[in-house]
Amino acid sequence: MSEGVKVQFALVSHTNNGKTTLARTLVGMDVGEVRDAAHVTTFSEAHVLQTTEQGDSLLLWDTPGFGDSVRLLKRLAMSGNPIGWFLREVFDRYRDRPFWLSQQALRAARDEADVVLYLVNSSEHPRDAGYLPPEMRILEWLGKPVVVLLNQLGPPRPSAEEQAEQALWKQHLDQYTIVREVLALDAFARCWVHEHVFYEAVGKLVPEPKRAGYGRLRAAWEANNLARYHDSLRITAEQLAAGARDSEAIPEEGGGLLQSALKAVRLGKSDARRQEAAMARLVERLEERIAQSTTRLLTLHRLDPGQAARINARVRDNFKVRAPLDKTQAGLLGAVVSGAATGLSADLMAGGLTLGGGALLGAIVGALTMAGAAWGFNTTTDRNRPTVQFAPPFLRTLMVGSILRYLAVAHFGRGRGNFVEGEAPPFWQAAVEEALQAHCPDVERFWAEVRTQDEQDAGRLYGLLVKVVDDVLERLYPGVHISAA
Repeated sequence: MSEGVKVQFALVSHTNNGKTTLARTLVGMDVGEVRDAAHVTTFSEAHVLQTTEQGDSLLLWDTPGFGDSVRLLKRLAMSGNPIGWFLREVFDRYRDRPFWLSQQALRAARDEADVVLYLVNSSEHPRDAGYLPPEMRILEWLGKPVVVLLNQLGPPRPSAEEQAEQALWKQHLDQYTIVREVLALDAFARCWVHEHVFYEAVGKLVPEPKRAGYGRLRAAWEANNLARYHDSLRITAEQLAAGARDSEAIPEEGGGLLQSALKAVRLGKSDARRQEAAMARLVERLEERIAQSTTRLLTLHRLDPGQAARINARVRDNFKVRAPLDKTQAGLLGAVVSGAATGLSADLMAGGLTLGGGALLGAIVGALTMAGAAWGFNTTTDRNRPTVQFAPPFLRTLMVGSILRYLAVAHFGRGRGNFVEGEAPPFWQAAVEEALQAHCPDVERFWAEVRTQDEQDAGRLYGLLVKVVDDVLERLYPGVHISAA
C-alpha cells in the first residue's frame, strides 16, 4: 500500500482581493475573518480541503495579502544578507506590521506550497492593476508554478461572456512565464463544476512524486460532490412527486331543501367556493413542501437553512411563468412555483386562505383557474368524490422552478457567510426549459405515469431530473461532463 502524501496550495493576492472569501468557498465552511479592509488576515493558516483513507491530504494556505508590492520586491532582493533579515524580522515586525505580514505570506508560499494560487480582481482591466507587474516578479522569485484565479466576476453570465473575460486576462498574463494557467473561480457565484475544472487543471502542476496521491484526493472530492449532487436531485424529485400525487377532496355541500332548490335554479355559489377552498389547501401543502426541500438542500450544502426564503425570492424574481396570465396573476403564481410565499402565516378566513402579507391565496388559486382549469388544476373523481389536483402543465412549470432553486443553491459561494445577490440569472430558465423539452416532450403522459407509481417511489422523476440537470450544466458550462451516480 502506498504512503499518503500531503499536497499544499498557497492562496496569495494583493491585499483585500478576497482570499479568505474564496478560501471559505473552497473549504465549505466559514474560516478566517472577512471584512472590507486591508490586511484582515494577519497570519498564514492552513485549511484541509480533502483527505483520503490512504492518508493523503490536500491543504489550502490562506495568507496575508501583499501591500506595497514595489517595496516588497526590493526587500526580497536583500533577503540573503543579515541586514535584510534584520529589517524583516525586527524592524518591519514592530514598526511596519502590514509590510511584515506580506513577507510572511511569501515565506509560507515558498516553504509550504506545491502550487501558488494567485487571486486577481477580475472587475478591473488587467492593464489597470498597477500592482500586477511587481507581484508577478515576486511570484517569479518564489519559483513555484502559479495559477491565476479570476475573482469578483459579478453575477453569473452566459458562458461566452465569461470565457471572453478569461481570455483577456490570459492574453495579458502570457508575458509572465511563471503563470501556467488562468481560471475563473469566483468566491460568490460559482458552481461545483467550476471547482472540477480547477482541480483538474491544478493537478497537472503538482510535483510528479505526489500525483498519485493527488489523483486519490481528486477521486474522493469528486465522489463527495457527485453524492451531494444526486442527493439534491432526490430531494427535489421527492418534493415534485408529492405535489403530483397530492389531491384534495371537495367537501360535500350540506343537505337541505333550500340548498337543493337554489342549486336547481343556479342561485347557489357554494360549489365554486368549496372548490376554491380545496385548491387553496392544495397550494398551501405545496408551499410547505417547497420550504422543507429548500431547507434540506441548504443543509446538504452546509449552508445556513435560514436563507431559504431569500433563495426562493431570488428564484421568483428571475422566473417568468409561461402561461396565459396577466402580470399580476403571473407574479402571484411565480411566488408559489418558486416557494417565495413560504414563511408567511396562513389562516383559513371567510374570504379564503390569506397570507400574512395581505395577499389572498385565493387570488393565487384564481390565477391558476383563470389561466384555464386544465393548466392549473384538474378536477377528478376519487372514490366517488370530486377532487382537485395539480394539472401536468402546472407541474412542468413547478419542475422548472425546482431546478432553478437547485442551481441557485449549487452556485452559492459562502462569501460573507450569507446568500448574496446574483444567483438565478434569467438565462438559466431558458436552458432549463430547453433541456426539459428535449427529455420530456410528452408532459401529460409523464405525469400520469408518475401518479401511478408507488406513493414512496420518486424514481421516475429522479431519473428525468438527472438527465435534465446534467444537460443544463453542460449547456451553461460547455466541456463539462457530469458523471452518473
